[in-house]
Amino acid sequence: MEPLPSSSSGSNKSIITLEEWNGSSSTKLSKTFTIKASSSSITIQRSGARFTHVWRRLLQAFVPEGFPTSVTSDYVPFQIWDLLQGLSTYIRTMLSTQALLSAIGVGEKSATVIGATFQWFLRDLTGMLGGILFTFYQGSNLDSNAKMWRLVADLMNDIGMLMDLISPLFPSAFVFIVCLGSISRSFTGVASGATRAALTQHFALQDNAADISAKEGSQETVATMIGMALGMLVARVTIGHPLAIWFSFLSLTLFHMYANYRAVRCLALTSLNPRRSSILLQNFMESGQVLSPKQVSSLEHVLPIQFMSWRSKNTSSLDKAVCLGMRVSSFNNMEIKELLLSAASYYSKAKYLLVERKEFINVIVHKDSNAADVLKSFIHALVLANNNVGKSKSLHSDSQMWMDNHYEVFIQKLKSLGWKTERLLSPIIWRANWTYEPSEEKID
Repeated sequence: MEPLPSSSSGSNKSIITLEEWNGSSSTKLSKTFTIKASSSSITIQRSGARFTHVWRRLLQAFVPEGFPTSVTSDYVPFQIWDLLQGLSTYIRTMLSTQALLSAIGVGEKSATVIGATFQWFLRDLTGMLGGILFTFYQGSNLDSNAKMWRLVADLMNDIGMLMDLISPLFPSAFVFIVCLGSISRSFTGVASGATRAALTQHFALQDNAADISAKEGSQETVATMIGMALGMLVARVTIGHPLAIWFSFLSLTLFHMYANYRAVRCLALTSLNPRRSSILLQNFMESGQVLSPKQVSSLEHVLPIQFMSWRSKNTSSLDKAVCLGMRVSSFNNMEIKELLLSAASYYSKAKYLLVERKEFINVIVHKDSNAADVLKSFIHALVLANNNVGKSKSLHSDSQMWMDNHYEVFIQKLKSLGWKTERLLSPIIWRANWTYEPSEEKID
């Protein structure tokens, strides 16, 4: 190192102090080095213990940059429960794979390579077809109900592993059972991957979805290695003891289901789907206040079948009475004449039509409607469904009056609490186009 230039005065020495700071966020920086240099000496001082620096560098391989400010507050509890359920899955996978290989004939002299290969191929083929069919029927709904499908995905994975475990018990139906298990797991692959992408977007506060996804991969790798080690230990201990195998499998399955339920319960999603919109609107119409994402999360059901009607009055959700994106051709000629024509006059300036039919509010979406129009149409339909008790003739005008007076206030309050009001997470497949021309009667 060349000596630093001295000042013009021989008795004065210039000193430069250089500090090193670590961190991706300007509000979360930590000082690591302090260097003081003069023309005659240099001093380097390390800030903090060496172990602290090593631990911080190691942690960077498993948590996103800028953690914890770069992710939402529900990221940590969700990841903890998610890793615990993953750990139980890897242990059970060892038990189910051991049973499956035994059923195929691994270790038996009578087993043939071509027979085992064919069975394994048929198992994988049915799984691929099952994944395609599941995507065809439910792919567009995964974004809207990410929490529910995340739970369903792991439940289907449990069923798939259960099929593998019981396959040796029914040799004559072995191929049929393992194919059922493969189809079940194919649902898991599609639903889990799609919902995980939606949750990653939710966690990302600084456009760091790729970083969060990469760090989750590191976390799962460690959990996989631990799960494989424990799985081999459990498989070794329980081999030849069917009761021990079933006890271990069922115990881990119960824990897996509990951990998954706790994981999705930790999530406080800020996007609007039909269920959350219904809860928010009902509370707003009753109290004039908007619930926070955390409050709505505690009221939102995550199970496929809603059997918890005793939990809260909010579980009688209005969204069940609304059919969004109704197909015009589903109406018969009489319904078009009586329902559509009578409703058209109320929504002549809107990008949607609301039609009452069979105790449901059908929403016909205009082909030129944007995301904001779709959200507004759904909220309007919820208002109409909420007032649809006395079958008043002024039902449409009353709901329109509410929308004119309260809708913008409702949306602004949602934004102030962090809700994303840009769009409604609900697939719209059918749209329509119409023009409304009021009839002109001649006056004699």
